[in-house]
Amino acid sequence: MHLYNLTLQPPTAITQAIVGNFSGARQQEIIVSRGTRLELLRPDVQTGKVSTVIASDVFGSIRSLAAFRLTGGTKDYAIVGSDSGRIVILDYDPKTSSFVKIHQETYGKSGARRIVPGQYLAADPKGRAVMISAVEKAKLVYILNRDAAANLTISSPLEAHKNNAIIHHIIGLDVGFENPTFAALEVDYTESDQDPTGEAFNNAEKLLTYYELDLGLNHVVRKWSEPTDPRANLLVQVPGGQLASSDRYDGPSGVLVCCEDHIIYRHMDAPQHRVPIPRRRHPLEDPERGLIITAAVMHKMKGAFFFLLQSEEGDLYKVTIEHDEQDVKAVKIKYFDTVPVAISLCILKSGFLFVASEFGNHYLYQFQKLGDDDNEPEFSSIDYPNYGMADPTLPLPRAYFRPRALDNLTLVDELESLDPILDSKVLNVLPNSDSPQIFSACGRGARSTLRTLRHGLEVEEVVSSDLPGIPNAVWTTKLKEEDEHDSYIILSFVNGTLVLSIGETIEEVQDTGFLSSAPTLAVQQIGADALLQVHPHGIRHVLSDRRVNEWRVPQGKTIVSATTNKRQVVVALSSAELVYFELDLDGQLNEYQDRKAMGSTVLALSIAEVPEGRQRTPFLAVGCEDQTVRIISLDPESTLETISLQALTAPPSSICIADMLDAGINKTQLTTFVNIGLQNGVLLRTVLDPVNGQLTDTRTRFLGTRPIKLVRVMVQKNPGILALSSRSWLNYTYQNLMHFTPLIFENLDYAWSFSAELCPEGLIGISGSVLRIFQIPRLGTKLKQDSIPLSYTPRKFITHPHNGYFYLIEGDHRVMGEAASKQQLEKLRQEGKMIDDEVVDLPPEQFGRPKAPAGTWGSAIRVIDPVEGKTVNVLHLDNNEAAFSIAVVPFAARNNELHLVVGTAQDTFLAPRSCTSGFLRTYSFTDDCTLPCWRYRHGHSQGLNGRWWT
Repeated sequence: MHLYNLTLQPPTAITQAIVGNFSGARQQEIIVSRGTRLELLRPDVQTGKVSTVIASDVFGSIRSLAAFRLTGGTKDYAIVGSDSGRIVILDYDPKTSSFVKIHQETYGKSGARRIVPGQYLAADPKGRAVMISAVEKAKLVYILNRDAAANLTISSPLEAHKNNAIIHHIIGLDVGFENPTFAALEVDYTESDQDPTGEAFNNAEKLLTYYELDLGLNHVVRKWSEPTDPRANLLVQVPGGQLASSDRYDGPSGVLVCCEDHIIYRHMDAPQHRVPIPRRRHPLEDPERGLIITAAVMHKMKGAFFFLLQSEEGDLYKVTIEHDEQDVKAVKIKYFDTVPVAISLCILKSGFLFVASEFGNHYLYQFQKLGDDDNEPEFSSIDYPNYGMADPTLPLPRAYFRPRALDNLTLVDELESLDPILDSKVLNVLPNSDSPQIFSACGRGARSTLRTLRHGLEVEEVVSSDLPGIPNAVWTTKLKEEDEHDSYIILSFVNGTLVLSIGETIEEVQDTGFLSSAPTLAVQQIGADALLQVHPHGIRHVLSDRRVNEWRVPQGKTIVSATTNKRQVVVALSSAELVYFELDLDGQLNEYQDRKAMGSTVLALSIAEVPEGRQRTPFLAVGCEDQTVRIISLDPESTLETISLQALTAPPSSICIADMLDAGINKTQLTTFVNIGLQNGVLLRTVLDPVNGQLTDTRTRFLGTRPIKLVRVMVQKNPGILALSSRSWLNYTYQNLMHFTPLIFENLDYAWSFSAELCPEGLIGISGSVLRIFQIPRLGTKLKQDSIPLSYTPRKFITHPHNGYFYLIEGDHRVMGEAASKQQLEKLRQEGKMIDDEVVDLPPEQFGRPKAPAGTWGSAIRVIDPVEGKTVNVLHLDNNEAAFSIAVVPFAARNNELHLVVGTAQDTFLAPRSCTSGFLRTYSFTDDCTLPCWRYRHGHSQGLNGRWWT
């Protein structure tokens, strides 16, 4: 038995991100870890949009991720450490678009154990070795090499353990082609473990240790170990090593040690340099609070390098090292920009910065400049005695900067993320919706949102235009086969046809060769440069020189259905006969001599596109009024012979044959599907055997209450099918798997593909008398998200049983509330202290709120209209109260009138949990959504004192 869980949406949070040339092409990609899932992302250099190339479930929790490239190689590999107790090397194969497992080495037990390696992973910059480390004690080094056939090999593990050691971070040092060396931040707890007084714990030193892999002796030695700042939390690799082509060095080597409030440059037997981390100058900032670096990235350019370090506030700092060969002259730091707090930062050589967040959305920024010519203050280690190391135990004088809007970066794309979800409800509150919505309170801090999630593909409308009448069909067509974009839009009405030309403007044209006095049944660009129009009384073959060859139906008959491709045309007459035409090598449309009598009125026809390199497609699907679908041969040796038949539960309304890729059926070749839409709103999908024409593997799905219309379209360069009923559905291939998803859009009566210069891969549809041109920007996201911004982290929300509003409580610790902030600022102004209004007025959703001392809370109660998607009312709590619970309660003493009761606490501390007072705030509901309030106070020392507060 195999068990597998499937979620509505894959994980959206990113726990780690790495960058590299994983496909072997010149373009860089990003591999992200989403807990139990690996995804390869590829930013488009032209548009700046990030697309998912492949997503793969790993069936385990990914603990660490690193990229490496073998010396002299042209592509990067990914190393994954997980809770399975194994290290796995993956290679991305662009031909099959999949991750291929190159090596898998087992070294420990499964589970995220503290002494089983997997928590930290570091690769040698030259791709010669990798170190994987546990939280405690265990460190293993693997040698990476090539065998005689140039295939990647991995050695047996070499131990670099240290007993009674807590590891905080490891990285690979850049030492050129010398023996691979790894640096670790670790603490020895031997004495602390044996000292019950706690004195040894307070005096424990944090050590920066170098571990060298001796490639000659094939073992790891502890080369160097020195105490460093006890608040160090992160190491950053500094470029180094001798350049292969000269005697010059790439950099000084060593590490940047990120500590609380400052950064230290350290290397073995080299002078230390220390610079302070600049802080925001804000009047409400807690001066006792330290500042730490949470994410870092190093970027090498030709002959230079720099670092971007990010603080827990989201501020980016550019760090540069002034050096002469291996001799460091100065370490400099300056404010760069402010972006959301990241779990990983990735710089691409194409000029992009990818910010992967553990909480909230992920962002792709483009570098506009590198901050070299701005007026930001720069702080250098040479500005301080002994390079800032005169007394390492004393803090450096604090450095300050003024935060500002983005200057060096510009936002180009945003990937939505729901993480973390604090509360969620499934309700159907939107009007005219046949499926419920998911409402999720998610996010952290001032970037929090309440999101409405609807199942379906998001549609981006480009053009919406009213038409003079109500058309029943629409097509687009090119003039020549090699044209890149469409030239005409053809609209069919009950009594005529309208042709519009596509250019700088869309306008009506007359001299197209199309018959405008009759409705149109089908339009096709046929052959190399001809057009075809099928109308009830005949077929018009419009040649490139505007000459028209016309075939007319026999007297007393009309065409009731038609299907076309670039070389074939089949029409069904009102007499239940099929007439088949095929284009010869001279571009003439020739009728097959015999006609096929079906014995029942034909309701729908379909033929597939002509396969590349072939003269024709061999099969025709015919749906008849007798509730059958027949597969008819178009092969020259058996033309119009019935091959197979399928009975239906209702008369067919539309048929569409399409060749699509579905890895669930065939991973290497396209599968031919016959899609049959019935008049009762049911869709049948069956597989057509390309050899014998038999129908197999039939599946059904109910799409809506209206008869289904099927249209073959192109979606992101792959064939797809648009199914139109009371809802519009799209059948498409994404990451080699077939999907069938509704569109979140107006109901469409008919649709077709649309390609123009401003909308190369769009769709055009009719909704009543409105013509709509639209596109589908993301196929990978099946839940459309609409967001309502919040002020603080959401805690819980409830619904009113009658008025349909949501009542949400939100709150953040170590943040001043709105009233307290204004009061404090006013007090500072009255004291005559200078306040920079530009800094105070920075938008919290971008810069966050200034941090306050422990026990300080900002909290609010919010009333939300989910139908309109907006906030109706917000009540900010004062007196340092924070809301923790909420309920709608009927009071018997007030004739069971409903009231909103919010549980709050004043001056709350989280560890240990305590507060000075607790309140039950009781609100009555009003028509204008104001919240008249009573508070019932609960004093901890006195118990319930029974007093009502107005």
